[in-house]
Amino acid sequence: MTTMKRRTMLAAAALLSASTILGASGEASAQTKLTLGHGAAPGNPRSVGAERFAELVEEKTGGEVTITVAGSEQLGNDVAMLTSLRSGTLDFTINSQGAVAGVVPELAALGLPFLFEDTENAIEILRGPIGNELNKKFEAVGIVPLDWWDNGIRHISTTDRSVETPKDLEGLRIRTPADPMTIDIFEALGASTEQIAFSELYVALQQGVVDGQENPLANIASSKLYEVTPFISISGHKWESTPFLMSQIAAGRLTDDQMQAVREAALEAGELQRQLMQKAHEKHLAEFEADEKVTVSEADRDAFRKATAGVYEEWQNKEFGDFIKRLIEASGQ
Repeated sequence: MTTMKRRTMLAAAALLSASTILGASGEASAQTKLTLGHGAAPGNPRSVGAERFAELVEEKTGGEVTITVAGSEQLGNDVAMLTSLRSGTLDFTINSQGAVAGVVPELAALGLPFLFEDTENAIEILRGPIGNELNKKFEAVGIVPLDWWDNGIRHISTTDRSVETPKDLEGLRIRTPADPMTIDIFEALGASTEQIAFSELYVALQQGVVDGQENPLANIASSKLYEVTPFISISGHKWESTPFLMSQIAAGRLTDDQMQAVREAALEAGELQRQLMQKAHEKHLAEFEADEKVTVSEADRDAFRKATAGVYEEWQNKEFGDFIKRLIEASGQ
């Protein structure tokens, strides 16, 4: 009897031990580690939003999904990160409109000059049929769109002159992202353009490779571009999105509940990011106006609109011209 009891106890202990090991193994395999890449500097609203997204995902999944955030182009520029996303070697990227337009060309149309009244107007349109059309385009190339973050209303900064009319841009070399819409806008304004990685922009301006650039004030401030381009023109020539994208391969690694948590976290962090962009614009505009080393001027927007009107006609003649017409109609232009 004693021998049987001992055997029973040993068997129970062995079973308990095995269950513990399997439980630990199951818990370890249930934890999914993902990586998010972006190109913004620390303190930029995109960077703050990315960190908040990672926190929210961990909270909402009870630690089952954790995300490592790599900013400041640690994982390559936006084009490289987009390529990694599609191949599944990167799980998320909070990317740029210009780079993503290389995969979904229609996206560039969001940057038509003076198309949106403000960010709120743009996001409202992207929450509707226009956004649904773009979502389907993303899905066809192996990308899961999570949200539309804000890359702000863009303005011009130059090294040695104020820009108040299109004539002031004639003969200047302006750095733009590799975005066909931005290139067309500045060529219509009389400037020549150079496409330089954002991480290399400060040095390029410092060394006179280009005479100016265009970005939202948040980017001009966080990357200290005002140090080398102290003439800031409030041109508001275009709005630009920051697409928050996920690899379909990474999405396939998550349960339905985990994926729902990711989507909710992206939307919540997106609200924060857009609020921070608006606050950053107001804060940095006041700082630049108070800085004796910086000259802030207001661009003649009517003159800029007139000079870039041909861009609308040119883009409506493209292969996806019907989409652009629907977008223009939705924006109320």
